[in-house]
Amino acid sequence: LLSQFDPENTGYISTEKFRSLLQRHGSELDPHKLEVLLALADSNSEGRICYQDFVNLMSNKRSNSFRQAILQGNRRLCSKALLEETGLSLSQRLIRHVAYETLPREIDRKWYYDSYTCCPPPWFMITITLVAFFLYNGVVLDRFVLQVSHPLYLKNALVYHPQLRAQAWRYLTYIFMHAGIEHLGLNVVLQLLVGVPLEMVHGAARISFVYVAGVVAGSLAVSVADMRAPVVGSSGGVYALVSAHLANIVMNWSGMKCQFKLLRMAVALICMSFEFGRAVWLRFHPSAYPPCPHPSFMAHLGGVMVGITLGVIILRNYEQRLQDQTLWWIFLSIYVIFVLFAIFWNIFAYSLLDLKLPPPP
Repeated sequence: LLSQFDPENTGYISTEKFRSLLQRHGSELDPHKLEVLLALADSNSEGRICYQDFVNLMSNKRSNSFRQAILQGNRRLCSKALLEETGLSLSQRLIRHVAYETLPREIDRKWYYDSYTCCPPPWFMITITLVAFFLYNGVVLDRFVLQVSHPLYLKNALVYHPQLRAQAWRYLTYIFMHAGIEHLGLNVVLQLLVGVPLEMVHGAARISFVYVAGVVAGSLAVSVADMRAPVVGSSGGVYALVSAHLANIVMNWSGMKCQFKLLRMAVALICMSFEFGRAVWLRFHPSAYPPCPHPSFMAHLGGVMVGITLGVIILRNYEQRLQDQTLWWIFLSIYVIFVLFAIFWNIFAYSLLDLKLPPPP
């Protein structure tokens, strides 16, 4: 159809011809896609539209040039907001709710609502939660959680322990052990309530990167700043996701249209503060197995730092190429430098400082 407007086969047509094409055939298009096409035409300063952008849009793909045109343009939307639409099914209302919970721009919300197919589902957060809650605690240990006073608390191959820091997998696997039912419960609730919607919008690759980066930063922060303490729990990854989400809401406060956003932020901050305060209290509480202290709280802080740096960039740039973001490379470089510093710290600092570490479990 576009070929008649591009007889020279240049791959472009003028925005005037493009608008006339939309007016003629607009009734055949999905209303959300029609709005995005109109926004694309209005935002294009070169006076022409790329045919491939049109193809990408109709096939639910967003090229980089298309994204730039939308972001730099007026984003004029000609019909009512997605929130005002009626007659939606339960699944459609859920998807709309997720869009308004996580995305600050109406055009992105409509794009997400129109293109989301739940394929693949948010498998990463669900899987990591099921493994943490059921597979290890329920099946292997025959109990759902271990209190810090339990004799098997440190005697397993998952907990990070300063004497066993050469076993590199412990910097990740400590997330499958928790110090008490309240520790596990809060992490699971935050992980599901925040992580699953974020994964539905941003995909498993981005969310798993933020989560794992928070987990690694958490254990490395403990090995640098609290060198004698073990660490357990998924707080590093959970706090990375939650802090990134909260920071994204604050940075885009006027654009976030989710209901009760102030109340939701307050509840999340109260839960995080309660869990962090509990972790601090437990760290300095007399240990049930001296001389080994209780788990460190530094993993929480490591996760927060990842969330407000790498996490914010990932959540802010919905469906945009992170490779093109200068700030992304700056924060990624800082993170890599920290990881390398912590690795060398673990190799040399313990012996140079002549620390008296607790005996291995």
